[in-house]
Amino acid sequence: MTSVITIEGDVLTQTTPPALPHATDQYSRQYHDQMNNVLRLYFNTLNNLLSQLQTLTLPYGSFADTTDQTAVANTATVMKFNTTDFASDVSVVTSGGYASRITVASAGIYNFQWSGQFVNTDTQIHDVSVWVRKNGTDVVGSTGIISIANKHGGLDGHNIYGWNFFFSLNAGDYIELWWSTPDAAVSIQAFPVGATPVRPSTSSLVATMAFVSPLP
Repeated sequence: MTSVITIEGDVLTQTTPPALPHATDQYSRQYHDQMNNVLRLYFNTLNNLLSQLQTLTLPYGSFADTTDQTAVANTATVMKFNTTDFASDVSVVTSGGYASRITVASAGIYNFQWSGQFVNTDTQIHDVSVWVRKNGTDVVGSTGIISIANKHGGLDGHNIYGWNFFFSLNAGDYIELWWSTPDAAVSIQAFPVGATPVRPSTSSLVATMAFVSPLP
């Protein structure tokens, strides 16, 4: 018995063990030929499935933003991306002028991870809220409240925060990150290449989406 599984447009043939013929009381050439034919078909199916698995590509995406992101105080603001590092069957879709919707083309369970580089230019610590929207609807329980260090010793306060979620997504579903700050002194900032010592640039925001398994 066979069935079909589709992942990212790749069709896999799923098979179950065949029903083997009952043995005869005495030696029978016909019985052994029948048994061999059943087993041959089954092992050929398994071999084809293993060949498919060797070339199977599961959906994934890695995205970043290289610009500073600001928000009006106490206003829900969407986070955006301007760079695709790696992607297969996952993309960032632009809506309302913002490239913010991390969208999947294949149904499945996905692991979504993010991190942001927050900066505070005020002398007071400020708490920032970050949450997730799925297809435009706030995800219950997804808000994280984080404290951004205050300016100190003439230096702005810096914190990098991030966490991950598992989501059940259908083809065409999307995930967005939203945030709010009580003071516009807090932003999500990118930084150029550093010196003394030389070090890489800093993205203001990074996020990944990785396929975990088919939907149950």
